[in-house]
Amino acid sequence: MPFFKELRRRRTTSKSDNAPPANSASSNDSNGTVPTTKSSSTLNSLYGSNSTPASSIQPNQSNPNLILSTTKSASTVNPPLQRPVALASSTSNNRHSVAGMSLMQSGGANAGSSSKFPTSAFAPRILSITDNSWVNQKILLIYGQIADPSQQALDGTLTICHHQESFPPTTWPVSDSHFKALIHLSPGPNRLRFDFSSPKLVAHNSSIPAHSSWMNINFLPTTTSPPVQLVILLAKDSPGTFDAVPERVNREGNDLQTALRKFRMAAYLWQAFTGEQMYRNGFGRRCFRFDEEWQPSTLTCRDRDSGQMRSEAKIHVVRSDKTVKELRDLDLAQQYEKANRKGELFSIAMEAMKGYFKPTQGQKQYISVLLLDAHWDTRSKTVTGHAALGGGTNEIQLAIFGSQALQSYPSCLEEVVPAFTDCTRTDTNFVANDCNESGSNWEAANIGIGAHLHETGHMFGCPHQESGIMLRDYVTLNRTFTCREPYSTRTRSPGMRLTLPKDECSWHRLDTLRFRYHPCFRTPTDAPINVDASVRVWPVESGRVVVTAPSGIDFVELFSDGDDVCHTWVEYSNGDGLSGGPPRQIILTEDDLFSRLPQGKRNKKLKLSVHSVGQGSHTIEDFTKIGSKASLIKLSNGQTGFKGSQLGTSQQPGSRPEQVILESAIKQTKLLTSIKVYHGFALDGMEFCYEDST
Repeated sequence: MPFFKELRRRRTTSKSDNAPPANSASSNDSNGTVPTTKSSSTLNSLYGSNSTPASSIQPNQSNPNLILSTTKSASTVNPPLQRPVALASSTSNNRHSVAGMSLMQSGGANAGSSSKFPTSAFAPRILSITDNSWVNQKILLIYGQIADPSQQALDGTLTICHHQESFPPTTWPVSDSHFKALIHLSPGPNRLRFDFSSPKLVAHNSSIPAHSSWMNINFLPTTTSPPVQLVILLAKDSPGTFDAVPERVNREGNDLQTALRKFRMAAYLWQAFTGEQMYRNGFGRRCFRFDEEWQPSTLTCRDRDSGQMRSEAKIHVVRSDKTVKELRDLDLAQQYEKANRKGELFSIAMEAMKGYFKPTQGQKQYISVLLLDAHWDTRSKTVTGHAALGGGTNEIQLAIFGSQALQSYPSCLEEVVPAFTDCTRTDTNFVANDCNESGSNWEAANIGIGAHLHETGHMFGCPHQESGIMLRDYVTLNRTFTCREPYSTRTRSPGMRLTLPKDECSWHRLDTLRFRYHPCFRTPTDAPINVDASVRVWPVESGRVVVTAPSGIDFVELFSDGDDVCHTWVEYSNGDGLSGGPPRQIILTEDDLFSRLPQGKRNKKLKLSVHSVGQGSHTIEDFTKIGSKASLIKLSNGQTGFKGSQLGTSQQPGSRPEQVILESAIKQTKLLTSIKVYHGFALDGMEFCYEDST
């Protein structure tokens, strides 16, 4: 019919007139559209599948460092969003010089950047994280450079302007064109601006920064993992003060509120350090979280003055049933050689935590405690009321540490660099020189913050290691947060002029392997883990040993005879959790394991510690023995049986070994239907019931 033909012709013409060309590029300077480049998030996204950048920090990772494509096909269909929309960039390069120009009508860190601005050679380059990454921690540690440090080493200042001015700008020193900084993030997308200034560069007659770069960081707080609880423990009659020199007391106080601010900032430093270490080890930006509450903010000194409220780490204040005199008894002091009850402070803290948190079965608590009543006794030259211990039970994993170095801690972000560069000598008339390694304030901050993190590592299940935080490498914790080191009284030498990532202390690789599947380090996208964390080991033919774990096998530690810590290990789990996950069964051979040891240790006794993804473990005291004829048994039908490594390991006082071979293992027609266990306080007997009622 002519009418319908004409109508169809008009609709077709109107449609083609309004449709954009298929190859047209679209960009948006300020809206929330998703960029076509995929986020380098460590989270598995429905619309972003880029892998996490390489864990090692290389200067060429970001040159320029903020690249986003804005070209998108008209036929592209975005899948439905599963999380907050990342902020889009409108240019292919976020490093710009904007001297003498209005920055998108002075929009601050939230303004877009225009591609007509020329690139500045001195715009900050962030090397430790890529644009549009996703993180799960409030305070993020970054590292970067200005221009090419090998060509021109500049000192100056880096200013970080936060998203929508949600947090006051913070400044960080630039040393020889290198910088490290801590960024406060708000949940969701964060549009950040980094400004560099230096007296060696010609200043422009403009209020607009001359050398700036922009970056988008997306912060997704996690609620799918158990939090680390922070606690300040006091005696029932404690005045709530800690050791400090008079000048400090007059300037900032030494009361409970000051202790809360300092402990909270130290905890966020632990988190920032650990998150960066996990990333460098290839496990993404996973980290433990804190229990937070809405409270007056202490992370910036400006919030304290204005009374700004924010969601920040909650610190529980708990009073024990002991008095100050009882807690400071020399017989309890861990560092006092003549003390007979050095571990009792841990028991006191454990009982206080059980009474306060009242843990229930299946809800394990992870608690890091600051003992506020620790005190430097000038007469005995001992820190009383202090113990550095970590461990726990099935209900509570606990770390405790004293407050003897608390005065040297930073209480907010603005104080982090000053705290780690303060050369003021330790006055032992008022405060301790802990282990004779705290001769100045910055070294005391290293010992206090770092050693408490060491005990928190024990809380997470980490043993001592050959290097890293779980040895004593935290004496250089300052290098993680600053690029220049002051004079050290510990080494009696000038500090490093330039501290790069390779010079920093770290978590040992084995520590990060333990953290990878730890409940406190889980992210929302992690697959569920089998609740059976057990490990089973038994020999088979040809000298091979089979290891199985329902939750998967994470890694195996090898200990040669005489080794106190592990020097050799085998990893079975990749960092991204893909490729089907860790294996549930592996086969070990003596030749393969001994080939991994140094030449001089291959003829010694070999001990193995097998760790499962579910945080279980099993120790084989002598691998050679389990694979030998001692593990074989001849059955009555002529077949060969194999003894598992856990058989006969009870060795309880008064017990005796007894070996029973079930008939069902020999006769195929014999069906075992049930096992009855008779017990009271101890095992009385076992009854094996067969289908034929025998």
